[in-house]
Amino acid sequence: MSPITHFLAGWVGFESCLRNQRDRTIVCLAGLAPDLDGAGIVIDLFNKLAGLPESNFYQDWHRLYGHGITAAIALTLLAAAIGHDRLRVAIAAFFCVHLHFLCDLLGSRGSTPDDLWGLYYLGPWNVTQEMVWRGQWQLVSWQNLLITATLLLILLERASRKAYSPVGCISQRADAVFIAILQQWRRSVMKLLAHLGFKT
Repeated sequence: MSPITHFLAGWVGFESCLRNQRDRTIVCLAGLAPDLDGAGIVIDLFNKLAGLPESNFYQDWHRLYGHGITAAIALTLLAAAIGHDRLRVAIAAFFCVHLHFLCDLLGSRGSTPDDLWGLYYLGPWNVTQEMVWRGQWQLVSWQNLLITATLLLILLERASRKAYSPVGCISQRADAVFIAILQQWRRSVMKLLAHLGFKT
């Protein structure tokens, strides 16, 4: 799935069990970090543009180094080391990384039914057993769009109630403005629903 979907899934899945913005940010970043093994695409592109011999680092590295138990343990330890509530961060980060794996297994297929994206859970030490789901849907699919839209709606609804959002990962001041706008929208929606006869 896309990095946006991974971030939304990490936030929606784990923000409520973490006590501060720093820890929430760390766990969400841990959930995004497995895709760092796709950084080889930068080298491949540079070689192509510079007229150097073509490389295939993206295909060789992606889903091998960042999408397995070794990476999950390393990311968990790193997250715990820099988190405030270390035990909570460690548990949430471990599961958030595995949520990333699950999302990729579900919805990362290429344009053809045989263009499946698997991952080597025991990699890079063991590359003989690849995990693949034959029913995997395309990266650009209605399923992924629906999941992303649903996660975004859940995130916005919670943010309007809890008075914090992922915007706070970047700026507390911007988050306060964003929350104020969301809460104003929420009040407007509640008034409309009440006017239409719905109990809120």
